[in-house]
Amino acid sequence: MKTLFGFLLISIILSVSAFSQDNPFLKPYDTPFNIPPFDRIKVEHYLPAFKEGIKRQEQIIERIVSEKSIPDFSNTIEALENSDILLSEVGGVFYNMRSANTNAELQEISKEIVPMVSRHNDNILLNKRLFEKIKEVYESKEPLNIEQAKLLKDTYDKFVKGGAGLDESKQKRLREINEKLSLLGLKFGDNLLAETNGFKLVIENKEDLAGLPQSLIDAGTETAKKNGMDGKWVYTLSNPSVMPFLQYSAKRELREKIWRAYISRGNNGNEYDNNEVIKEIVNLRLERANLLGYKTHADFVLEDNMAKNPAGVYGLLDKLWKPSIETAKKEAKDIQTMIDNEGGSFKLQPWDWRYYTEKIRKEKYDLDEEMLKPYFELNNVRNGIFTLANKLFGITFTERYDIPKYHDEVRTFEVKDEDGSYIGIFFLDMHPRSSKRGGAWMNNYRDQYVFNGKNINPVIGVVCNFTRPAGDTPALLTFDEAETFFHEFGHSLQGFLSRCSYKSTSGTNVSRDYVELPSQIMENWASQPEVMSFYAKHYKTGNIIPAELLEKMDKSSKFNQGFTTTEYLAASYLDMAFYTRVTALTDRPGEFEEKV
Repeated sequence: MKTLFGFLLISIILSVSAFSQDNPFLKPYDTPFNIPPFDRIKVEHYLPAFKEGIKRQEQIIERIVSEKSIPDFSNTIEALENSDILLSEVGGVFYNMRSANTNAELQEISKEIVPMVSRHNDNILLNKRLFEKIKEVYESKEPLNIEQAKLLKDTYDKFVKGGAGLDESKQKRLREINEKLSLLGLKFGDNLLAETNGFKLVIENKEDLAGLPQSLIDAGTETAKKNGMDGKWVYTLSNPSVMPFLQYSAKRELREKIWRAYISRGNNGNEYDNNEVIKEIVNLRLERANLLGYKTHADFVLEDNMAKNPAGVYGLLDKLWKPSIETAKKEAKDIQTMIDNEGGSFKLQPWDWRYYTEKIRKEKYDLDEEMLKPYFELNNVRNGIFTLANKLFGITFTERYDIPKYHDEVRTFEVKDEDGSYIGIFFLDMHPRSSKRGGAWMNNYRDQYVFNGKNINPVIGVVCNFTRPAGDTPALLTFDEAETFFHEFGHSLQGFLSRCSYKSTSGTNVSRDYVELPSQIMENWASQPEVMSFYAKHYKTGNIIPAELLEKMDKSSKFNQGFTTTEYLAASYLDMAFYTRVTALTDRPGEFEEKV
C-alpha cells in the first residue's frame, strides 16, 4: 500500500493544470538544491498554489477513506502524513514571507489564504470517515518503531483535540471560531507592524543627542538619510534603536516620548488599535476550549506540556516572584538614590530605568555595553557559531552566492556533514526593516523527512533584528544580541541534525517544552571563555576580548536581574490571567492588565 500511495501522489503532482506553467510552485524549481525560486515567486502565485495544494491533499485523503483494505499505519497514517507535500512547500515560503518580508499585497491576499487554509485543516480534522480509520489504527496495536508510534499517537491526539469527537452542531461552531481566530491573528500582527513602522523620533538639534554613544548617533544619521531627512537624526521602535536610546539618552523628555510610543503600539484608538482584537481572541479561545471539554484555554494548551495544568504553571511562577520582586525593589531604590544624589526632583519612571541602570552598571563594575560591542562584530559572531558547530558536531557552513533569496540582505550557506555530504541550506536575515516583524526566530522553509526512500534535506532560516552597520562601522552587537544569535542557531541545529522519516516528527516538530532545550544549550556556550576565544575579537585590531573585560562581564552577569525577571514573570502572569478565565473578557485589555 505504501507504493500505491507513493504512485498516487506522483500522479497527482504530474497532473498539473495549464496555469501551473507560469507558477513556480507548480513546476520543478530548477534551482540549486531545489531551493524555492524566490526571484520568480510573485504575490499572485500564492493563492493558486495553495488551492492546488489543497486539491491534491483532498484527493489523497479521499483515496485514504475509500480504501477497502483494513486500515494500517502505511495506508492511513503514513499516507496522510505525505498528503500535504505541495501545501507544506507553498506554506513554508508564504508564512515566512509574511513574517520576514511582507508588503501590502501579501497582507491583503493573506485575508483570503489564511481562513481558506483554516477551513481546509478543519475539513481534515473533522472528517468522520478519516478519524474512524485513524482510530482503528490507533487501537490495533500494530507493531511499530518508536518514530511511527510517536506519529500515530500525535496524529490521533491532534484529531481528538481538533474536535473529531464533537457532534455536528459543535463542529460547525468550532469551524467558525477557528476561521475567525486565523483572521484575528493576522490582524493583530499587521496592526503591530504598522504601529512599529508608524513612529519616528526625529531629532533636529545636536544638543538633544546628549548621552548617546557615537555608534548610536551614526545609526540615527543613517536612518534619517534612508527617510530623506539628511542633517537630522531618526530613531525608531525597532529594538536596536529604541532600547539603546532608552539606555543612553540624557534627554528625559525624549526617553519618555519614545518609551510611550513603544508601549502604546496597538493601543492608540486608531485604525491599528488591537484592544478589540485581543478581547475577541481571548473570548474565542475560551469558547473553543469549552466546546472541546476544557475549563479554560490554559487547560486546553497545557495538557500537552510539562506543567500539565494552570496549577503547575502558577506553582513555578509563585516560587520565582517573591525573590524577584524583592530584588527589583532594591534595584529601584538604588536608582532613586542615584537620581536624588544627582539633584533630580522626580520619582523613578519606566523611561528612566534603563538609563540609570546603565549608569549604575558603569559605576559598580566599570563596564558598559559600548566597551563590549567592538568585540561582537556580526560576522565574527556568525563565524564563531559556525566554528562551534563544527567542533561539536563536525558540520561546516560554506557561503553560496548562487542560491535564490527573498531579499538582498539575506546570506545563504550550504551545510555539510563531517564526511562532506550535503545536509541543507541555511538563510541568515539579520537586520530590521519595515517589511519584517520584530524579534528573532528560526523558521523552516522545508523540513527534513524521507519520501519514497529519498531523504529530503531541510531549508532553514534564522531571522533577527540586530544592530545595523552605520557609516564605516560594521554591525556591532550587544552581548545580548550575540547570545540571541546562539539561541536561534540552536533551533536551526534541531532541523539540520534531524534524521527522521516524517515531517511531523523532525526538527522542531517536537513537544513544545523540548523545542527550547537545544537553543538554551547553545545559548550557554556564548559566554564560555573557550568559545569567546574564537569569536569575540575586536573588529579593528583582531585582538581577543581581554580577560579583564570577561571578568567584569562575569561579575555583572546577575546585575539588574530583578527587573529582567519580573518583566517576563509579569507577562507570564498576565498571559495566565487572560487564559484561565472561565467567563468572557469584558474589560479593555489595558484595564484588565492594570487589575492583574
